[in-house]
Amino acid sequence: MKAFVRGWVNYFAASTMAKFVRRTDEWLRRRIRQIYWKQWKKVRTKFAALRKLGADDRVAWEWANTRKSYWHTANSWILSTSLTNDRLRNLGWTCLGDVYK
Repeated sequence: MKAFVRGWVNYFAASTMAKFVRRTDEWLRRRIRQIYWKQWKKVRTKFAALRKLGADDRVAWEWANTRKSYWHTANSWILSTSLTNDRLRNLGWTCLGDVYK
């Protein structure tokens, strides 16, 4: 994915696309968070993963048991504060904004 992102950004870098890159980057990060949430299929797995990422026991248990959709949960504050942008970078995900700059 890194090669694809770099090539795509370098190809379109001639035009001013800062707003487009920012919006696409936000969408991609939300999609990545959704994939992680969906990957943790069981309540126990979600709870353990949230605890490992530093969430409080009570809050992690509440969100592990949520009935909200994957997409809605991906935009929740719990995943935004647990799976931060820096943490996603450390996991190997490339941000469009970093490549565009």
